[in-house]
Amino acid sequence: MAVQNDILSSTARARAKSAVDNLFQTVPLLDHIKSAGGVEIIDGGQRITRAAILAEHSNITQLATGYEAVSSTVADVLRSPEYEWCDFVAPIVITKKEELSNRGDNAVISIADARMKSVMGMLKREWELQAIRGTSATLTEMQTLDGNTLGQDGWLENFAFQNVGQNNTVGGLSKTTFSASNWNNQYATANVAGGGSFAANGLGAMANLAIDCQVYAVEGGVDLILASPTSYRLYKAAIQVNERYLPKETVLDAGRLALAYNGALMYVESNLGNTGAGPGALPMSMYFLNTKTMKVVFDSDANFSVGDFENKSGYAAREAHIYVRTQLVADHLASLGLLGDSEA
Repeated sequence: MAVQNDILSSTARARAKSAVDNLFQTVPLLDHIKSAGGVEIIDGGQRITRAAILAEHSNITQLATGYEAVSSTVADVLRSPEYEWCDFVAPIVITKKEELSNRGDNAVISIADARMKSVMGMLKREWELQAIRGTSATLTEMQTLDGNTLGQDGWLENFAFQNVGQNNTVGGLSKTTFSASNWNNQYATANVAGGGSFAANGLGAMANLAIDCQVYAVEGGVDLILASPTSYRLYKAAIQVNERYLPKETVLDAGRLALAYNGALMYVESNLGNTGAGPGALPMSMYFLNTKTMKVVFDSDANFSVGDFENKSGYAAREAHIYVRTQLVADHLASLGLLGDSEA
């Protein structure tokens, strides 16, 4: 007797838990943010609203005698960046012909398992592409860290902190309007386009960027660095004479190449190193991220959730959907940084 839809659905959901865990383990951005507590699960809602502190709320009164009047002057310092959800879905399909060609319950379940892993991998790669580079043709409603491509309002731009060149809108808040309130990212460069090189300027630029991010960090500090393949190799060559010690769980995790810089883990990100087609059209080499001040949000009912298998109308097949509802959200931009133009 053929495997019933409810049995196939429950089996797929059980396998999906493992697949989601593996998804996080193979994607540096999701993996590290998850381990740092930066993944938030929210129960529905039309949009995601955050609270950003962009000014001082009150004034300090020094007490010389103890009889001074306490200043009660206050300001409404809270702003509410808002982010729309990005919803997407992908199907898992098993045809009747495949079932007849692979007799036995275990064979059919194995087909469903393989299809689910394939679809999860596709969703993972598309999520990563949009989050890092912003060039997904499908997930256009999802935020991106790439702020140098026209028309997508990414977070990290190739301009100095509080420079007029930082003019994107993040969470509905203009980086120009709130520039003096630090709603800007940090920026440094090895200036390859101007005749510089990573060997000459790279480590100094990284130090400046790390310091600038730390100065403005309201919580934590840079704990994750994503590097293009080229800038990763250049950094590795620059520090080869020095030893770096990593936690054994990272070192022993075969296939994951990780270095460290100033206490932050650094991972290769193949989506970096590209040149944005915008005013800051220089290669984006490294993202310096503070996972305390940015979050990856999922809906509790659409966190790579597998729906029920149902017979596909008009086809000799049955189908289930994997649902995702997600968004990248920023609570603070001044503790995030971009190392640009550092590819040689």
